[in-house]
Amino acid sequence: MARHRVGTGLRILIYAILILGWLGAAAIGGPTFGKLSTVQTNDQTAFLPTSAEATQALEWQQKFRTSDAIPAVVVIADPGPLDPEAAAQLARDLKGFEYLDGAVTGPFMSEDGHAAELIVPLKGDAKADVSVEALRGELASSLAPGIDVYVTGPAGFSADLVEAFSGIDGVLLSVALGAVLVILLIVYRSALLPIAVLSTSMVALCAAVLVVFLLAKNDVIRLDGQAQGILSILVIGAATDYSLLFVARHKEALTSGQNRFSAVGTAWKRSLEPIIASGGTVAVGLLCLLFSDLNSNKALGPIAATGIVFSVIAALSFLPAVLGLLGRAAYWPFMPRHRQQHQHEVPHRGLWFRIAAWVAKHPRPIWVVTAIVLAAAAAGTLQLKASGVPQSALVIGASEARSGQEVLGRHFPGGSGSPATVITAQADADQMLEALAGLDGVASAYAQAEDGGPAIEQRGIEPYVVDGKVLLSVTLEDAADSDQAASTVADLRSAAHQIDPGSLVGGTTATQMDKNATATSDLWKIIPLILVSISLILMLLLRSILAPLLLIASTVLSYGAAMGVSALVFNHVFDYVGADPAVPLFGFVFLVALGVDYNIFLMTRVREESLVHGTREGMRRGLSVTGGVITSAGIVLAATFAALGVIPIMFLGQLGFIVAFGVLLDTFVVRSLLVPALVEDIGPMVWWPSKLMHEHRHRAARRGADLL
Repeated sequence: MARHRVGTGLRILIYAILILGWLGAAAIGGPTFGKLSTVQTNDQTAFLPTSAEATQALEWQQKFRTSDAIPAVVVIADPGPLDPEAAAQLARDLKGFEYLDGAVTGPFMSEDGHAAELIVPLKGDAKADVSVEALRGELASSLAPGIDVYVTGPAGFSADLVEAFSGIDGVLLSVALGAVLVILLIVYRSALLPIAVLSTSMVALCAAVLVVFLLAKNDVIRLDGQAQGILSILVIGAATDYSLLFVARHKEALTSGQNRFSAVGTAWKRSLEPIIASGGTVAVGLLCLLFSDLNSNKALGPIAATGIVFSVIAALSFLPAVLGLLGRAAYWPFMPRHRQQHQHEVPHRGLWFRIAAWVAKHPRPIWVVTAIVLAAAAAGTLQLKASGVPQSALVIGASEARSGQEVLGRHFPGGSGSPATVITAQADADQMLEALAGLDGVASAYAQAEDGGPAIEQRGIEPYVVDGKVLLSVTLEDAADSDQAASTVADLRSAAHQIDPGSLVGGTTATQMDKNATATSDLWKIIPLILVSISLILMLLLRSILAPLLLIASTVLSYGAAMGVSALVFNHVFDYVGADPAVPLFGFVFLVALGVDYNIFLMTRVREESLVHGTREGMRRGLSVTGGVITSAGIVLAATFAALGVIPIMFLGQLGFIVAFGVLLDTFVVRSLLVPALVEDIGPMVWWPSKLMHEHRHRAARRGADLL
């Protein structure tokens, strides 16, 4: 009894130390949420590879700049004729603006006389949302009633993005946690257990945020708003899923009559392999993004993988400690009672037992019909318009920058305020300027003087020369984020490279073009890496070659179906103009890695049961036992990713829908019908080439060992 009391006290002490350690990490990491915005960058150019022409052009363009100012384009519009003096007075009034960095250029009057344009350079070291909001307030108080004024251009769009991402720390987390809490209350019908599971997710997230903040602060990784939102959702969903699996094993152990300490130990041993394998597949799939040429994709890999690692550790340390202290009380008021049953007994009742029995009776028709339906849905992928999204469409809902861009396009050349830039040799500048100015889609072009304005030979203002290079500013007829502008920039590059092979064409449009091209290239390079990596992990886990290949094929088919349905919804329900090329890649990473998770949960239990009862009976038992917990996990993960829809960013909304729909498809169709039917139809050969395929001899040896 003395040894028993010492052992009990030691276990309680270990549990307390684990809980306090995690709470300490959360206490440090929690306040770090508010600091993540200080180490973020949402500049698309910063995520391009160094080899991209737009990146090289930007590096040269920095040499021509005398400051780090970000240009804001102010558009003033009047239904009647606009008084040029009023616009000029506004420009003079802005000379004392606190965030001004340089001289206000303009006003430039439109040909119809109804609008004016000002270029206002804002301090680059100030937050875009703060400086732009202050500028909008200044303008609103300076103009007469009836005159409309908009702040657009690079600074305006940056401010709109910052504002859209502002809900990540509060709104997104609140919605995701609220949805998960409701689901857990329904699943467990307990007051304490949902809190324990959610606490596991939160301590994992706080620890991950702390590490990511330190990595971003020390320039090890680049963090943007999208990666931050994905990190939060991924950790909450994944940690909850792993916790659900652990709780299911813990409840089984308590039901079999074990005490609170041994139940934790049994649950830990039986859930260790599937949880580590599941987390490993997701982490490895995410780390494959390190091979991306697009720095935004490359950064997401270690950021999200960090979250997965902490999710696994928290589910295997913090949650067991909490359950070890609470014991059966964690399930109050419906605490599990001891029930006499065989170790591998499966109750012949319940929804999942009936589904398993139905699949066992008709395996081949079920998997054939299911595969045909999924393949038909995957055909919709051909309608996915993933060639890029205009900058003006990135933010869903109201956007002053987008409205200002539309007004600008009605009165001025659409590319005003966001010109293309051409870096060329001084000797070729005149010829280059003449050739580019004559291209279709080009409104005007000039060589830049030292003050940033146009070089005018008649006034003795010479082009600014840096290391033998000259910068040409080219204003396009069409909006910088339009398909027409992209076509014009392609013509600019072709013409410029013919005159000066070493010339570089950059700017907003060129950056978007290079980003889309790089993202498309990443798609075809990273997908095979992910498939090979996850296949190897599954082969090691299941000691088989055929079963992992079947699981991967079923998950890829499910991904195609999810993308096909999503394409139809995006085009005909949400009426989106398109999708970022990174959407299919991110969708693949999360759906394949997370979809395989549920097959891992199922097949590890099936293999465990097959060692005793044979493959076909093992599948029925495995599906019956895991059906409830895996379905709950799928619903939780779908709900968390669906929460991304509260952030008014098209990319996050599309990714959230794809992953949420795909996870539900995996949960209710692939894992419930397709995979079980395939295993039932193939039988023991599914374990080829492991010894388990010879299950009759294996079971005979197992029975002999039990008798001994």
